[in-house]
Amino acid sequence: MVLLSACGGGGAEAAAPTTATLPPAAAGPPALPTSTTPPATIAPTTSTTVSQFARPEWLGTRPLPLRPDEHGQVLPTPPELVDRRLATPDDLPPPAGDGFAWTVQPVPDAVLARSSWTPDCPVTVEELSYVTVSHVGFDAGIHTGEILVNAAWAEGVVEVFRALFDAGFPIEQMRVIRAEEIDAPPTGDWNDTTSFVCRPAVGNSSWSQHAYGLAIDINPFHNPYQKGDLVLPELASVYTDRSDLRPGMIAPGDVVVAAFAEMGWAWGGDWNSLKDWMHFSASGG
Repeated sequence: MVLLSACGGGGAEAAAPTTATLPPAAAGPPALPTSTTPPATIAPTTSTTVSQFARPEWLGTRPLPLRPDEHGQVLPTPPELVDRRLATPDDLPPPAGDGFAWTVQPVPDAVLARSSWTPDCPVTVEELSYVTVSHVGFDAGIHTGEILVNAAWAEGVVEVFRALFDAGFPIEQMRVIRAEEIDAPPTGDWNDTTSFVCRPAVGNSSWSQHAYGLAIDINPFHNPYQKGDLVLPELASVYTDRSDLRPGMIAPGDVVVAAFAEMGWAWGGDWNSLKDWMHFSASGG
């Protein structure tokens, strides 16, 4: 089960995508505030030694025993994931060059078919955009990530990921979540950076901000959700120690928080009643 944060007609390919390929030094968003916490980054490179970043064969295949609340049992973090730096699966072709590349377009039919969107969702397909961006992986390679996001924020989201790319902030995987993943048995080891998922908020019957494409989760395993004895993903407990800063983690004042703040989105790591370190949203919820 992929569980994203605790926040509160059909697709078309007719319109041509907006595209750009710029070197990292090209003009981007306004200057971001100076970070008080140096980001844990990885310098991008087009040559990669993948073997040391090999993904465990059992990843995503071991369902957890369920708690009464139907989440998986929170278990100790496996040794292989204590300092998680796994290679990025290239579901999309890597960018042609070593600069930041992006596209924004209406949601293609093929993407819609493998997403969680249905006519019962609280947004129409026309209210969503399909965005692709370059990102640096933990393997130091440059990869292409994809995201469905509320169309009103698509250009701003591109600028956020441009800032992360320029800073070398690593993202393991960035992809569209399928409908069947939402209610699949929990394995507690997922780490997908994504936005739109048509589902209710955690422990709530109302729609999540993700169901509107108005929230983004970054490296959920490195930046888990914690409320009481519940940690999501369930195997990510080691990352609730925010004093041990490792690559992929988000910290107050770092490039990730600053980039989203520049767009006007708030961070779940600032919440008091619970912590949702992966989560950024337009509403702050």
